[in-house]
Amino acid sequence: MARSALLHTMVEAARKAGRSLNRDFGEVQNLQVSLKGPGDFVSQADHKAEQILFTELSRARPGYGFLMEERGEIVGDDDQHRWIVDPLDGTTNFLHGLPVFAISIALERQGQIVAAVVYNPAMDELYTAERGGGAFFNDRRIRVAARKTMAEAVIGTGIPHLGRKRHGHYLVELRNVMGEAIGIRRLGCAALDLSWVAAGRMDGFWEEPLSPWDVAAGILLVREAGGYVSDKNGGQTMFESGSIVAGNEHIHQALMKQLTKPLPEAR
Repeated sequence: MARSALLHTMVEAARKAGRSLNRDFGEVQNLQVSLKGPGDFVSQADHKAEQILFTELSRARPGYGFLMEERGEIVGDDDQHRWIVDPLDGTTNFLHGLPVFAISIALERQGQIVAAVVYNPAMDELYTAERGGGAFFNDRRIRVAARKTMAEAVIGTGIPHLGRKRHGHYLVELRNVMGEAIGIRRLGCAALDLSWVAAGRMDGFWEEPLSPWDVAAGILLVREAGGYVSDKNGGQTMFESGSIVAGNEHIHQALMKQLTKPLPEAR
């Protein structure tokens, strides 16, 4: 696969930050960890990876702005371009020694995501996409799964944890979906959930609330792999609403139907 100069820059930045994360992942028990909020941790590894990404991307495109998990929004001289970056999606997995975490980088141009990289350094798995150019896993073209019914679909989700609201609402959704799907999976890393939908490993995914840096790269990956992505109302306000539903055309529609159903009466 021949990468554009832009995508090459993004991949190299992700790999450099990934090497830093892997070093800290090998010594995860020795990391100094501070508590940002209930169930929401941030580590030295997170900050180091973000600094690497900020430095590398700023050097390559000096005028571009940033939207980052730890630093927030940084306005650049070029108001047409913005990097949307999560240096460590799946922090809780990382801190527990689970090798399911990722670096997520997306480039937004005039409000549209035009390039995406999701990299799991623990497994050396790289997902890339450019608008109109398809989606790739380790340089191999990928497509969403072709399954058409929920009865044969494995669906990913995110479970509201400690400190998050809407536990009861989520249980309604989960009960409806688990009654139709062949399997439910919870990875704890939305960037990889969406990448796995793009690669056909999972058939669909839903979660809320999420932040733009959790999903920006994954949205483009799914779309470039032939899939559909929307918010829970069927619109395109994923960044604003924090909700996301993804899959191929059939699974996306079926999943949307289940997510809007009321809780069945107990029998």
